[in-house]
Amino acid sequence: MAHKVDLIGFGGVGQGFVEILREKGWKLKKEHLDFKVVSISDLYKGSLHHPDGLCLDKVMSSIKETGSLESYPDQPGLIRGWSTQETIEKSNADSVVEMTFTDVVTGQPAIDHCTWAFSNKKNVVMTNKGPVALAYDTLSKLAEENGVRWFFEGAVMSGSPALRLPVETLTGNDITEIRGILNGTTNYMLMRMEEGLSYKEALQEAKEKGYAEADPTADVEGYDVLYKVLILANVVLGVPLKRDDVTCKGITGVTQSAIEEAKRLGKCWKLIGSLKRTEEGVKGSVAPEMVILDDPLAGVSGAMNAITYHCDLSGPITLVGAGAGIKETGFAVLIDLIHMERNR
Repeated sequence: MAHKVDLIGFGGVGQGFVEILREKGWKLKKEHLDFKVVSISDLYKGSLHHPDGLCLDKVMSSIKETGSLESYPDQPGLIRGWSTQETIEKSNADSVVEMTFTDVVTGQPAIDHCTWAFSNKKNVVMTNKGPVALAYDTLSKLAEENGVRWFFEGAVMSGSPALRLPVETLTGNDITEIRGILNGTTNYMLMRMEEGLSYKEALQEAKEKGYAEADPTADVEGYDVLYKVLILANVVLGVPLKRDDVTCKGITGVTQSAIEEAKRLGKCWKLIGSLKRTEEGVKGSVAPEMVILDDPLAGVSGAMNAITYHCDLSGPITLVGAGAGIKETGFAVLIDLIHMERNR
């Protein structure tokens, strides 16, 4: 029996996920994992619903032809024009995949999307940081009350299992500290500054390569890492830290002279998101740090991400992987759905 899904938001990640299903669908079915997209709803591209499933080849043809879902062919049972709320509440999906652009200050509209889904007995898989960082307790309780699940692996390190690794594989350990490079844009910029570029030149190059947005504030001021630290605190350590509990400083103050000073000391600058258990409780921070070269995080170059879990039994475990990317984040959606289906 197919696991039916709604796709809410159909930008790069949503289209990347559909391409994965087109490419891997036969293999998944051999493993008794059949995922059927019954609805797509996007503010700009339109919406479609068919209770028996949409043809993904025709969906992608429509996107390539018109940039929207308008040219998807009519057929009996097809419904067009549902709003996002109608899609979530009226479709026959088992799970909602939430991939909209979310305001990290308010967590909206994704918090509402989760609320509507849970209230209608539907699971949620999401790639958004905002709702997990800002409303974890409230949404977790609502999901539990309605007997559904909420997965969000892609919210921290894209397709790299930064949440599932500690929660499942490292279970039994007491994790005393977490330290990570959780933003590829700033890691790339710091690497290029070490190679001689100014901050301004490194930022421009990051924009040209597509690592930085036109407005790079969330990256360079550390806010992107801040929200990931909040997710790690809530999900991995079980501590409900809020934004004001975590000190946050970005890389805008890292000068060329500071880069040279680190080199003289045999160190390098990294923007580190960290959580540490202390006698006063869990302390969280985001700040540039001079890291010694034999630290596993020091060798993480370019736009890659990495995270180290300090465990009492297994010792320090470091995970290195892509922290962004359309295919990688699409994979995060897939692996969450696979875990949801296997544990159904």
